[in-house]
Amino acid sequence: MTRYDQLAGIIGERIEQGLYTCGERLPSVRTLSQEHEVSISTVQQAYRVLEERQLIEARPKSGYFVSQQHELAALPAMSRPAQRPVEISQWDLVLKLLRADPEDGMVHLGIGMPDISSPTLRPLMKALSRIALQPDLRGMAYGDICGAPALREQIARLLVDSGNLLSWEDIMITSGCHEALSIAIHALCQPGDIVAVDSPSFHGVTQTLKAFGIKALEIPTDPVTGISLEALELALEQWPIKAIQVTPNCNNPLGYIMPDSHKQALLTLAQGYDTPIIEDDVYGDLAYRYPRPVTIKSLDEDGRVLLCSSFSKTLAPGLRIGWIAPGRYMEQATHMKYISTGATALQPQLAVAEFVRQGGYQKHLRRMRAHYQHNCDIMTGWIKTYFPPETRVSRPQGSFLLWIEMPEHFDSLRLNRQLDQVGVQIAVGPIFSASGKYRHCMRLSYALALTPAIEQAVKTIGNAVKRQLDEVNA
Repeated sequence: MTRYDQLAGIIGERIEQGLYTCGERLPSVRTLSQEHEVSISTVQQAYRVLEERQLIEARPKSGYFVSQQHELAALPAMSRPAQRPVEISQWDLVLKLLRADPEDGMVHLGIGMPDISSPTLRPLMKALSRIALQPDLRGMAYGDICGAPALREQIARLLVDSGNLLSWEDIMITSGCHEALSIAIHALCQPGDIVAVDSPSFHGVTQTLKAFGIKALEIPTDPVTGISLEALELALEQWPIKAIQVTPNCNNPLGYIMPDSHKQALLTLAQGYDTPIIEDDVYGDLAYRYPRPVTIKSLDEDGRVLLCSSFSKTLAPGLRIGWIAPGRYMEQATHMKYISTGATALQPQLAVAEFVRQGGYQKHLRRMRAHYQHNCDIMTGWIKTYFPPETRVSRPQGSFLLWIEMPEHFDSLRLNRQLDQVGVQIAVGPIFSASGKYRHCMRLSYALALTPAIEQAVKTIGNAVKRQLDEVNA
């Protein structure tokens, strides 16, 4: 990442956090040059980046100001799920989302699918072809149950950026992050057990709990700092919780990055109750700020954190390459891997290892972070323009997902049925709750290039939202 991109990220984050308010004059080019010890041209380029993102505007002979169009929408409220273990439902709604066909002519804004059209993925495609054409056909063979050592070594090197100093032998390759999470849950829990989850949370985790006969205990979650430690401690005192599952970096669906102090406090709390933590970091590499945030795993000294991630969101989901660093639970995790899918397909492992080793992964990440951050600004602006004023919107610190909250009496399921008729798809709020909460919420993706057709789809959603609220309020 260039110096001006880093500086643009710092200033942009200050604007998003409200430290610089709408219409406020920003520090002069010379002031920022001195403050950050960079050249004047670096500051000027950083300001140009922020202008392109429509966060700031230049005024002749006056300087740079926070854009008048960038007045922040209210954040979603602190979640208040029922604080008791519940049986998981919503499978029919999740299945409908999973069966969405990208080729069916609809505008799909609900699927957590990254942009796979970037030219920075071409070296990966070439690596896949080279390995497929090798005369020894090594990519077609069985691999080690824990994955190709070449890939595990590259992942261990990548994990240094998130504060982790792990050996390649600490890492096991899985068929995507979903399998990693499933292995972690299965290694720790039995049917009838209770797992504490942040709320709203990734539907893949809650549906895995459902399949294993495990109950979920949803913990109130703040849209900026993450899971409530006070509520979690109360739950740990009251219930025999077997594990805590969180997504602290670029959370799905709320988009926050949990502060480092909060991560340490969460780990300390887990240590006090001798409870393992299942950490989902699948979006961590897509954080807009640099360096990327540390994981809870990086603070772990007794092996209680099981770190799960994959290349599904950073590269392409079709690769089906994820991993788990299960700490003290490696033996249990290896057995769960064996009885679930066995060894992960070797060819994509070798291709990804080559891609990472040759520097293609970091180059691709730099491009995608900028792309997603730019799209986030545009999508948020469209929502402010086309949705009713009482709309609450998350402020993602990374990835490509927006969480939108409407008044309590709003019904996203009804909205989704109406949108089906006009060729637009969203992710309805209840799939992100074990108990079916968040009916008044939805999740939208801004991963793909934001075409006029997508803007029209957002406008269509906003108009439908207004009509429903008008009917309810009439």
